[in-house]
Amino acid sequence: MKFAQRLDAQRDIHWFSVGQLVRAKEAEGIDVISLSSGNPDLPTPPGVVDALRQAALEPTYHRYPFSFHTELRQAIAAWYRRRFGVELDPATEVHPLAGSQAGIGNLGLAVLEPGAMAVVPDPAYGSYARAVEFAGGEVYRLRLQREGGYLPDLSTIPDEVLARTRLLWLNYPHNPTGAVAPLSFFEEVVAFAREHQILVCHDNAYSETVYDGYVAPSFLAVEGAKEVGIELNTLSKAFNMAGWRIGMAVGNPEVLEALSQVDWNTSMGLFGPAQLAAIKALTDDQSWLTERNRVYQERRDIVVEGLRAIGLDVPYPKATLYVWAKLPEKYPDSKAFSMNVLDQVGVWLTSGVFFGQGGEGYVRTSLTEPTERLREAMERLKNLDLELI
Repeated sequence: MKFAQRLDAQRDIHWFSVGQLVRAKEAEGIDVISLSSGNPDLPTPPGVVDALRQAALEPTYHRYPFSFHTELRQAIAAWYRRRFGVELDPATEVHPLAGSQAGIGNLGLAVLEPGAMAVVPDPAYGSYARAVEFAGGEVYRLRLQREGGYLPDLSTIPDEVLARTRLLWLNYPHNPTGAVAPLSFFEEVVAFAREHQILVCHDNAYSETVYDGYVAPSFLAVEGAKEVGIELNTLSKAFNMAGWRIGMAVGNPEVLEALSQVDWNTSMGLFGPAQLAAIKALTDDQSWLTERNRVYQERRDIVVEGLRAIGLDVPYPKATLYVWAKLPEKYPDSKAFSMNVLDQVGVWLTSGVFFGQGGEGYVRTSLTEPTERLREAMERLKNLDLELI
């Protein structure tokens, strides 16, 4: 059989590659602690589960989603108003998604084509670049520097690239580094996008996973942001609902209309009971998030201290489900480092190069394993023979 050439550039996907490595070790009888994925292990709130259970008994929601109406758009708009101070028209400025991953994948198809370019930060979540390539577009990787707080210097993008650029990807709080961005940065982005007529897509997936009193803003809180862009968000990280596949794109109506045209050709909409559960999550009391984030913060501290103990340079992130650690200069190959750690002590620390060449020399550790399991992983690291790496 023949397959599309676009698949050739998609082989080295992080979770697939890591999964193969881990399964091979487990087949040898090794108990592997894989700290690779931001896959929340804490439970979905019981009230949300009950909302789905009750709705699933209603035959109305067994039909195609276009057969009925829910108040999900209104709930998303109300949450954005309450949480970020952003006003949205539920009818035109809110588009529910099957998780923000669907928005990432389909936005490229909506706005890109061969010859068009998208600017993607480096390092960054790998799906941004893959979505551009699937749409036939070209990726310009904009290097992020630790010294600059992992905020892109937009002035360094060459004029010839800007002339062909339609889309700029941003993501703060940032995966994989945990960096955060102030509203003043987003103000610069809005002015830049307006000047160069570029669409901005800000992926705000980690807005609710924050520490030390930090409160993450929305890109759309900046005046004029809806004129030049949209924001993605998801219940996956915010409400421990990764498997429920509920997210949202909000902002510019024209962009959301184009995105919806692609969506209707790839999906028939969202399962009705999941929509009602999402409404419950978005409108219910959310004080439980304080305790949830306290658990993640405890895990963050365990990991930071454990990685520092073996000589890695590790700041305390203010947000996200990850800890980003700089390797000593004597370990220039992050993938070789990760493989050696896996071989020696059965712990997987994700190589920074999975997130682009800007991640070389770093490893990313996730916080979505039970606390005691994370403690065990850090204890195992003490047994590393670093001279063998």
